[in-house]
Amino acid sequence: MSESDTDQADEYTSLMDAHVAAETRSNTGVSSSGALKRKKPGAKVASTVEYQTFQMESGSVPEVSIEYGDNRRRRENQGPPPPQGNPMDLTDEEVEEELKYGAVHVIKLFVPVSLCMLVVVATIRSIKFYTTKGAYLVYTPFHEETSDTGTKAWQAVANALILMSVVVLMTVLLIILYKYRFYKTIHAWLIVSSLILLFLFSSLYCEEVLKAYNIPMDVITLAIGLWNFGVVGIICIHWQGPLQLQQAYLIFIAALMALVFIKYLPEWTAWVVLGAISIWDLIAVLTPNGPLRILVETAQERNESIFPALIYSSTVMYTTMASGDDGAAEESVSSPARIQRSSVTSETEDGGFTREWMETNGERSTRRAQQVMENTQSQPRRALPVDAGRNQLQQMIMEEERGVKLGLGDFIFYGVLVGKASSYGDWNTTLACFVAILIGLCLTLLLLAIFKKALPALPISIAFGLVIYFSTRIFVAPFVDLLASKQIFI
Repeated sequence: MSESDTDQADEYTSLMDAHVAAETRSNTGVSSSGALKRKKPGAKVASTVEYQTFQMESGSVPEVSIEYGDNRRRRENQGPPPPQGNPMDLTDEEVEEELKYGAVHVIKLFVPVSLCMLVVVATIRSIKFYTTKGAYLVYTPFHEETSDTGTKAWQAVANALILMSVVVLMTVLLIILYKYRFYKTIHAWLIVSSLILLFLFSSLYCEEVLKAYNIPMDVITLAIGLWNFGVVGIICIHWQGPLQLQQAYLIFIAALMALVFIKYLPEWTAWVVLGAISIWDLIAVLTPNGPLRILVETAQERNESIFPALIYSSTVMYTTMASGDDGAAEESVSSPARIQRSSVTSETEDGGFTREWMETNGERSTRRAQQVMENTQSQPRRALPVDAGRNQLQQMIMEEERGVKLGLGDFIFYGVLVGKASSYGDWNTTLACFVAILIGLCLTLLLLAIFKKALPALPISIAFGLVIYFSTRIFVAPFVDLLASKQIFI
């Protein structure tokens, strides 16, 4: 094969042609068979092989072009094409879009937290049932019925330790079940818990609301309403439903659990539990072997979403979204490159070519160029459905991952803090705790944007809330009352 033959229409769409082009350039005026006998592929061939292999591994298809002698020599003088930039690098516009997107989801997180606390405060101020003591949880055997301060203190600490032991045990059990893929057991556990909340505690709540506002209602109507309310809630939380309806049910469940803790926890025990649960949140999320950290890392490794009954998300979050389809789509797109790479590797053993391949190379190159020209218009249309489906799936997963998520337990203890503050009848203290919790949540989200990893949402907000509560209750409220009694207005 002479140089004049090689200067005809050449196609650079495969690894074979790259080898032939390199050998032809390095042996001008020499027959191809003689070149193959005397010379092994050199460094230039190796670089071409690496570049072509990189293209096939990244899933991109090399550009099809037909070049003549002058264009080919001009391209050789210019050197190999520069490598493509990193697709993960973000431009200024994309960074600005990310910041705006994050700000929108922060606002979407402030709204449900505020709604949960408002429901708790409105219930505490209008229904006396949740502020009346008399019944307590099984986990709090000490009821603080004495007037001695020291006795109340150690009983509160003992109750908090017992309750926290139960919380730690249940958390570790959940992590073990999730790590060994007992998904059905976890779903059954969460569904039973949701059934108790949506039917038993909801019926108690509705009964007290009807009594407080003196609203008559027969038992049959109440039973039908509660049945529909509970069934729809189970479907939305544990299966699929409108996003806003799912969020509303999660907010109501968190507020209901906060009211249960306020009702059945002794007075001092509730405050000690708030401090203890914040410390536990730090340990569980930030320590290397913390159970919540293990849960998050395991879910990320498996490309799974954490159960929606445990997490409030500002975007749609279903457990079936991130499994199966994406892997199949990726496999279907990447398989041709793998097949092509395997076939090329099998034909190019020892870096050389067979005599038959060299003799028929020109005919095959011309025939391939004609086929490419004929199929140029039809090939993109065939690839559109696969690319569109894959892009849509990736967009859905990216939408889910970019959404801000907050544990349902954080909602519960935010409500407990504000509800306990409002149970004493002081609006100044209640509003101060409300604002302190939102400021703490804002700082937590700021740290989340800086460190870009899962962070505990309770410690900063609960610490701010406790400091503001006791300082307002001990110092600010008496000072304001004194000013009001002296008719001094600031």
